Amino acid sequence: MITQKDVEFYKDNGYLLVKGVFNQQEVEEMRKAVEGIIARAAQSKADYNSAWQGDFIPAEELKKLVLKGFHDVHYHDASFMRAVIHPHMTAVLTQIIGPNVQLHHSKMLVKPPENGAAFPMHQDYPYFPHEKHTMLAASVHLDHADEENGCLRVIPGSHRVGSLPHVGSYYLNHKEYPIKEGTPCVAEAGDVLFFNYLTIHGSETNRSSRTRRNVLFQYREASDFPVENTHFDWGMGLMVSGENPNFTKVKPEFKII
Repeated sequence: MITQKDVEFYKDNGYLLVKGVFNQQEVEEMRKAVEGIIARAAQSKADYNSAWQGDFIPAEELKKLVLKGFHDVHYHDASFMRAVIHPHMTAVLTQIIGPNVQLHHSKMLVKPPENGAAFPMHQDYPYFPHEKHTMLAASVHLDHADEENGCLRVIPGSHRVGSLPHVGSYYLNHKEYPIKEGTPCVAEAGDVLFFNYLTIHGSETNRSSRTRRNVLFQYREASDFPVENTHFDWGMGLMVSGENPNFTKVKPEFKII
């Protein structure tokens, strides 16, 4: 799927857009799965929005914004489990991360037309810090994403500066890191944007009449361990490729209550 030049680009810039990872049929299956999850969540009264709070968004405008976000989508529909371990995905992951790749978690993000909420610039590192910083996100595009409907923006090379202080541990100072200064990653349905969890990224509001649906899988190298007991999800540590060389560290410690 990718060349050594692509691998070097990822190492230098902290992100890589890979075209055509999923075909049209696979994209359509995941689109239907997203709609099914939203419908079942609403029926179960578990539906919620995830608009970012911040002083850069006026209160009245914030009320209008919507962002559907659900974790652990591979527990809700088998199409996402197939996507997590898709041969095209592992072909990229093993070249970027190494032969032994684990899933950390999955989630979906839906920006509805005209009022899909923005994501301020941030790093994913504060949410789940790890020792070796191999953690990356694979953002699977289920729709065409451009600047009008709030495509992801990244700051190339920002992963090399390390962890930065975040406002409330959630996002960077918007005056120092405005979203518009990020490089837009325009993508088609079926494309996947891979980016390191230290890479600064964010996205503008969806101002278009088109929905922007993304499914995000977070991966890491099998021997890259968390430095804090945060963000433990069911299925964390699932081997996507290779083997787990750490026999006594195959799953997080948790209790069933």
